[in-house]
Amino acid sequence: MTIYGWIQILLYCGILLLLVKPLGGYMFRVFNGDRTLLSPIIVPIERGLYRLAGTSDREEQHWAVYTTGMLLFNLAGFLVLYALQRLQGALPYNPAGMTAVEPGLAFNTAASFVTNTNWQNYGGESTMSYLVQMAGLTVQNFVSAATGIAIAVALIRGFARASGKSIGNFWVDLT
Repeated sequence: MTIYGWIQILLYCGILLLLVKPLGGYMFRVFNGDRTLLSPIIVPIERGLYRLAGTSDREEQHWAVYTTGMLLFNLAGFLVLYALQRLQGALPYNPAGMTAVEPGLAFNTAASFVTNTNWQNYGGESTMSYLVQMAGLTVQNFVSAATGIAIAVALIRGFARASGKSIGNFWVDLT
């Protein structure tokens, strides 16, 4: 490795160390429901979305309700991604005219992206249309990571609130 490679690694690690405290504090305040610098902008939008979804950001959930919400959300993501792959031949944004993804591969890919493992057993641009990549795979890259963070926060709350009846609100933690 060259000296420039080492400098780049050291610079990256230095920036990372400088950001740990402020970003960690920000995440703590967000997941605690405290006010942040972005609250005046984000909170009204989130509350509107919660109203549309029929939930409240002030209502905490029992672990079973939290888990059910998470499982249903991920099941919906799985079904949408699977359907996009199976129907890609009939959907727009497919200029290469790619046919439907074979059922086993579509299932494998959907399960992989929903669980945030992103294991790919296909040739990216030679198998998936632009629509599947854009509205399916890319969305799941973000949503599955958000789900993982929400579950990690709920687990920490569960340990911290050993005698409590709730572990937060999945929909609030997700957003």
